[in-house]
Amino acid sequence: MRTLSQLALLLLLLRVVAQREGPTRESKGSHSLQFLFMGASHPDLGLPSFVALGYVDEHLFVYYDHESRKAKPRGPWIQKEEIDELWVRLTQSLKGWDHMFFVDLWTIMDNHSQGQGSHILQVILGCELLVEDNRTRSFWKYGYDGQDYLIFHPETMNWTAVQPEAQVTKQEWEMTKIRAKQHRAYLERDCPEKLQRYLETGSEILNKKVPPLVRVTRHITHEGVITLKCQAHNFSPVNITLSWLWDGKQLNQGTELGDIYPSGDGTFQIWIAVDVTPGEEQRYACQVEHPGLNQPLIMTWEHSPLSVTLATGITTGSIVSMIITTTVVIIWKKRKVSSFLSPRRIDRELYPD
Repeated sequence: MRTLSQLALLLLLLRVVAQREGPTRESKGSHSLQFLFMGASHPDLGLPSFVALGYVDEHLFVYYDHESRKAKPRGPWIQKEEIDELWVRLTQSLKGWDHMFFVDLWTIMDNHSQGQGSHILQVILGCELLVEDNRTRSFWKYGYDGQDYLIFHPETMNWTAVQPEAQVTKQEWEMTKIRAKQHRAYLERDCPEKLQRYLETGSEILNKKVPPLVRVTRHITHEGVITLKCQAHNFSPVNITLSWLWDGKQLNQGTELGDIYPSGDGTFQIWIAVDVTPGEEQRYACQVEHPGLNQPLIMTWEHSPLSVTLATGITTGSIVSMIITTTVVIIWKKRKVSSFLSPRRIDRELYPD
């Protein structure tokens, strides 16, 4: 059974897609394949030795960890196909990355003269296919102990040392030409080929447009502040725009937009809130735009006894959120997560059985 610290760290690891340096699905007409790696030199507080996750676009499709040494399907479109060859190859590939991950981590530690203590390494790599002209872009980046560390440039086969402490590792890796050639071959040849295959395999799910289900609720705090909250859920793809209208005009300030969260079934959810003056609730409307909608959806709060929510105490969901947040803070103090792995999204599909 996972400890809270393990769960919290995995949350941090897997909420990275929205703020990484790499392709984002918010740019239309593109598809991406990306892998996220994270591990600790001396696991403590429940930190994993090595965890790998693979995404096609915003969809998690594979999970791997050092303990099981096996690639496990996490996407409904991948599991349905049951391609044995795919999982054999993925397992072998991730085993290789598992090994190289520890080699890189200990190399970096040696270059920092840090043979003792626990240190964390994070890696993000992958490619993006631009549908319009079939061009590809790629990325390969390292983070170490809460800081951006090294960035690989396949066109020149050189590394950029983001931190002064990374200079020694940069020079060492650039002396090993075979490493740079292998990295470039993967980013420019293997990754696009794999992405194309995954897109063909999962075209039905990946291209499916599911319109959002939307509702507006009214909440009152102890201080008497009235908030309208517009919640959109069960939508795919992830691209969506939420905004508040006041007398038909869009509000550009005074609103709070939540993060996009995967729902665990291939769809997503998000919310946007606004504080309102008592009695003026009907002057506000939530506008939702999504590829699954033929036109923007406009929703208002419908007054009924059941539509008023009084925030009189801490709900079960709030308690869980507090526990996770507290644990994340503890881990963050122990070793901050790199800025390019900033927490933005939680994927409830990720946890292995």
